[in-house]
Amino acid sequence: METDATYRGTVYPWQCDHVGHMNIMWYVGKFDEANWNLFARLGLTPSYLRTSGRGMAAVQQTVTYKRELLAGDIVEVKSRLVEIRDKSIRFVHEMRNAETGEIAASCEFVGVHMDRQARKSTAFAPAIRDAATRHLEPAMA
Repeated sequence: METDATYRGTVYPWQCDHVGHMNIMWYVGKFDEANWNLFARLGLTPSYLRTSGRGMAAVQQTVTYKRELLAGDIVEVKSRLVEIRDKSIRFVHEMRNAETGEIAASCEFVGVHMDRQARKSTAFAPAIRDAATRHLEPAMA
């Protein structure tokens, strides 16, 4: 997939917990922002989702924490698409401390393409499926 980050930001003091590191709710929030940038690269843009009546729903999320992030740290998330199915995709985000390069956390998601009116899963449009197929990368070892 593209090597550009799907999220870049900073850890603010108000995002830290009583132990002094970024609280888990903010890790998840930053991964969520990366989701939407990844989706846009596949053609699941905000305008596509609005005009088509489609949406994306997370049905599985597994977060692994490796290193703490502190107030002032610069954060970068890079993402890889590892599986595309008829109605779902599986992808991995890797969050790094941009200064040190250390992996702070990773998150694997399964997302389902939804028909918002019917409130049920639906197949990806061929153009979305083709874009996703071009971006497939092998899973982490």
